[in-house]
Amino acid sequence: MPSSNPRQPLSLALPASSHSQDFPSLFSDLTSLLLHHAPASHGRAPVFSSSTLSIPAPAPAPAPAQAQVPTPLARAAIGACAGAAAGAFTYAALLPLDAVKTRLQAGAASRGSWQVFADILRTDGPLGLYRGLSAVILGSATSSAIYFGTCELAKSLLRPHLPPFFVPPLAGASGNISSSAVMVPKELITQRLQSGAATGRSWQVLLHILQTDGFLGLYAGYTATLLRNLPAGVLSYSSFEYLKAFALSKSNGANLTPGESVMCGALAGAISAALTTPLDVVKTRLMTRVGTDGSRTVVGTMQEVIAEEGLMGLSRGIGPRVLHSACFAAIGYCAFETARLAILKSYLEGCERKAAEEMKAGVAAA
Repeated sequence: MPSSNPRQPLSLALPASSHSQDFPSLFSDLTSLLLHHAPASHGRAPVFSSSTLSIPAPAPAPAPAQAQVPTPLARAAIGACAGAAAGAFTYAALLPLDAVKTRLQAGAASRGSWQVFADILRTDGPLGLYRGLSAVILGSATSSAIYFGTCELAKSLLRPHLPPFFVPPLAGASGNISSSAVMVPKELITQRLQSGAATGRSWQVLLHILQTDGFLGLYAGYTATLLRNLPAGVLSYSSFEYLKAFALSKSNGANLTPGESVMCGALAGAISAALTTPLDVVKTRLMTRVGTDGSRTVVGTMQEVIAEEGLMGLSRGIGPRVLHSACFAAIGYCAFETARLAILKSYLEGCERKAAEEMKAGVAAA
């Protein structure tokens, strides 16, 4: 029916915009940014009103909106899957650098990094740079899944209760503590193969350790690993989060560009590696020591290194370690963020399809 006041235009009232909630802090991760920029639900209709005509919009179905927000456990699962893929790829790609660093720190070589690299190629061939590859892939995929899954879960649980500045350090620390349970046996087997302290396949070295030293033998150097990983994890993870937040604040973007992600990761990894090299030297000595010779404690081993080589002995392998960690962090964080966003996109699309099917079923039932 026509309106009694045809000259009065219809007014369009749209739902209130949620853009004021974008970028709640500089430390919002890419998942939050993506979710904050998710398109509005198509089930929300405009409200038309005039002095004589009022057509209320149908009430939006709450299920689709709820289905598009991952729970903390869902975010942890997404982070774990992305971390497993990124960890296995990154560790395998950078294994040659790790082999050179291990030879230097174990005392099996007294020359420079390039000479050690050439010696490995000359004596063992190219495959010598990939000794312990199976243990690396299996162990790194598992430990990276635990690490990133724990970090994502911790960020989801801590962010509502703590200032944003404290969330990345605590998340990185919790991820390192949980992942070290898998990381230590993996590094033990890999470094014994790389240093020449053990021969054979990775599973053969595992059985030999269990037979000679028992289950606890797999955790030689566990204390040193925690002492190294906790500060390294806090430094690396927090530095990346802070650098990422700074880059996003300057560019006003939702995601880092690949170049920005690589640069932030490389800088964070280099800083962390340089500051924690002494603990890494001690950890490597403990892991590659076979038999009863030498100290079995962190302090005792550090004293031995200083007595034999001076304070500079605690910086052995710092060059390849910094290079390895910078490359690892650059590739690893970039790979993780790429995999996580891909998995998150698939998850959200699945939620939208499920919500659409439930809506169709509800309409059909009505």
